[in-house]
Amino acid sequence: MPGLAGRPTLGGMPRRHLHLQAAAEAPLRAAFDTLRASLDVPAAFPDDVTAEAQRAAAEAQRAATEAPRAAAEAPRTATEAPAPSYDATGIALFTIDPPTSTDLDQAMYLERRAGGGYRVYYAIADVAAFVAPGGALDAEAHRRVTTLYFPDGKTPLHPTVLSEGAASLLPGATRPALLWQIDLDADGATTAADVRRALVRSRAKLDYEGVQKQIDAGTAPESLALLRDIGTLREQQEVARGGISLNVPEQEIVETGHGYGLTYRAPLPADGWNAQISLLTGIAGAQLMLTYGTGILRTLPSAPDGAVARLRRSAKALGIDWPHHVPYAAVVRSLDPREPNHAAFLQECTSLLRGAGYTVFTGGTAPELAVHAAVAAPYTHCTAPLRRLVDRYAGELCLAAVAGQDPPEWVTAALDALPKEMAQGTSRANTVERESVDIVEAALLKDRVGEVFDATVVDVREQQPTVGTVHLTDPAVVARVEGGGDLPLGERLRVRLTQADPGTAKVLFAPA
Repeated sequence: MPGLAGRPTLGGMPRRHLHLQAAAEAPLRAAFDTLRASLDVPAAFPDDVTAEAQRAAAEAQRAATEAPRAAAEAPRTATEAPAPSYDATGIALFTIDPPTSTDLDQAMYLERRAGGGYRVYYAIADVAAFVAPGGALDAEAHRRVTTLYFPDGKTPLHPTVLSEGAASLLPGATRPALLWQIDLDADGATTAADVRRALVRSRAKLDYEGVQKQIDAGTAPESLALLRDIGTLREQQEVARGGISLNVPEQEIVETGHGYGLTYRAPLPADGWNAQISLLTGIAGAQLMLTYGTGILRTLPSAPDGAVARLRRSAKALGIDWPHHVPYAAVVRSLDPREPNHAAFLQECTSLLRGAGYTVFTGGTAPELAVHAAVAAPYTHCTAPLRRLVDRYAGELCLAAVAGQDPPEWVTAALDALPKEMAQGTSRANTVERESVDIVEAALLKDRVGEVFDATVVDVREQQPTVGTVHLTDPAVVARVEGGGDLPLGERLRVRLTQADPGTAKVLFAPA
């Protein structure tokens, strides 16, 4: 999906990615428009929001031409844009995103430390420098909550004059940012973390495939080549603490000789290394919040009883070798997302990541649930403020923790409502992704109703064994099956397509 393509599932955010390579048929676009209407997806930004964003962008452009002001130069009012504390434009930052992305939240620079270990500079777009608390732009962001990604376009959290312009870490442009400095030892463990406001300037906009090619060929400059070293060490740290990242393949619509089809794109190693830098920062941010005593964490309880056993049945169904003495995390890491059955199982694994939420704590008392089960550590969302509302607040909480000061009043006043807002916004985003997949699958199969396909039964309802889920390798479809006798979990099954309606986003099979 544009803006999210190729990123491993981290932090309990299951996603089935979609990317529309070719122009879709009119009925497909009409179905997406219907979905937008049914979910009350905002269309154009109101005039007052657009005007405020344009003013903020113009002011930022003016400020970027001046020398950075010291943070202590003068006290700020509640609505005055925060000022960067130092000039970090000399750091040769770079971004890694899908080629077409222009809403660039993060830029990094990696280096070795004298005496051993590594230093990670990670710049995060400073959205608070543009959004005045209590203004029209702020209110609209709370209404939208997240950027929504459809196969035929996106509905941004902020006006594009900010999200793809003045606030985006585009190459060659001076931007306000929250600049993290995280020191690691030779094993990749964090030894120190700091964050402050700064002016930054990215030098290059890179993409995953290009990064992978440079690193594999040995032509990457040292700062980029270190992405593999640090990313691999952080993956080892993840294994040691019992965490797990799912390299879930993205479903991709591709042109064929007679129209278009659906296939999987397997993530590259560079996708995972890049994601580890973001994960590293989220863990560091959570620790700062916990140390200070005020914050908002992204939390996930352990999988409920029976969930892993159910996943084992799916593994059997897909021919995944999972000995009883081997932990779930070890099995997941052994999978190759380029293999269709492995790709399908990785999708099934996202079931263990359900139930994630946001937990607020104040007064120095850590919440009862402070750990994210998939991360296996306290964790916060603080690295995608252009596309996710909560990250703007998390960034301010981290800055306050480092400074040993109370967070701004506008932050603490909004904390209690944020978990519910984020839950509603995340639910809508997940619905967009799920329904978009269903619409595309239905469109691909609409002229094949009555045909018989080879499939594998990957799930069966415990209380209704005649209903379940089948996985088709070609096309890359996962859909509902029902009818006849009890479904044979773990076995191949010939199924007949009985329904495929893009208008209702329904695909249904029956045993043949």
